[in-house]
Amino acid sequence: MKSVLVLEDGTYFPGFGFGTGGETIGEVVFNTSMTGYQEIITDPSYKGQIVTMTYPLIGNCGFNAEDSESGSVQVQGFIVKELCDHPNNWRCSIGTDEFFRENNIIGLRGIDTRALVKHIRTKGSMFGIISTECGNVDVLLERLRAGMQERRRPVYEVTVKEPVHIEGNGKRIALIDLGTRKALIRYFRKHGCEIHILPASSSADEVLACSPDGVVVSGGPGDPRDLPELKQALAGLIGKKPLLGIGLGHQLLGLALGGTVRRLKYGHHGANLPVKDFTTGRCYITSQSHNYALDAGINADVEVIQINVNDNTVEGFRHKKLPVSGVQYCPVSAGGPQDPAYILERFLDTL
Repeated sequence: MKSVLVLEDGTYFPGFGFGTGGETIGEVVFNTSMTGYQEIITDPSYKGQIVTMTYPLIGNCGFNAEDSESGSVQVQGFIVKELCDHPNNWRCSIGTDEFFRENNIIGLRGIDTRALVKHIRTKGSMFGIISTECGNVDVLLERLRAGMQERRRPVYEVTVKEPVHIEGNGKRIALIDLGTRKALIRYFRKHGCEIHILPASSSADEVLACSPDGVVVSGGPGDPRDLPELKQALAGLIGKKPLLGIGLGHQLLGLALGGTVRRLKYGHHGANLPVKDFTTGRCYITSQSHNYALDAGINADVEVIQINVNDNTVEGFRHKKLPVSGVQYCPVSAGGPQDPAYILERFLDTL
């Protein structure tokens, strides 16, 4: 079926639909990973976004029952240059087109993804609409601009609704769920931790009621500046328990410490982003998915200890006096690099 992507600046890319038909609106971003598309599609940090894969062929391994990073598809739409119609992998249980139809997700194939990515890199990330029902660009642009007015706080769409307790004999971790990847939970379970997964709406008192040895604030979708209540809750935890922020949690911790956040032109999305750690002198390849970054100079008691090698944005910080730190990337990534797992090891060692 014929389909088209229309961006908010009027640029359009005709192609062919796969998965389900209809229309979908979301922020269009691009991901530079060569593998791990199932993990990307089910990663809560992509909630509400239309993801474009820069690697030209997607779907050759199909989908399986083990590799998803959450219990459902999170992307608003998915764009590829070429879709593999006949996946071949011993773990494959379902093809991409069938998977998308079963999960009611709209896909777009056959467009010039290099031209799309170049446009986003030049103009910045922007909203778009994919339609299999209407080919009139002017009509779709009107629908897109109307849909863009809806204000969403996607964290509350992906967080757990009630606390979840996972038994363990090791350290007790309070995990504030802003859109946790399963890989993070698997890591703590592997190390024997007792885990209390808490909703994003939890107050500082509710977190402390778990009597945790440490608190982890997970990654997730959206703009941290839209979540003042979370910033306030984290401010109430600083100095009371060891804190580690990841992704969106890292940004919110920075805000709670007095820092500021800015929007990046087109974000960091991929499993191959280089980060330099000044404490080890080494460079690590990391998995990231975010459109915002902390500004340096959070306050006099906080030091930046990691930067992105590509654009020198802040990737990690730590407090000089208190057990508070954050990293912008996911330290453990299914379908991505595992080297930064030392961040979690270091955190557990401090508890």
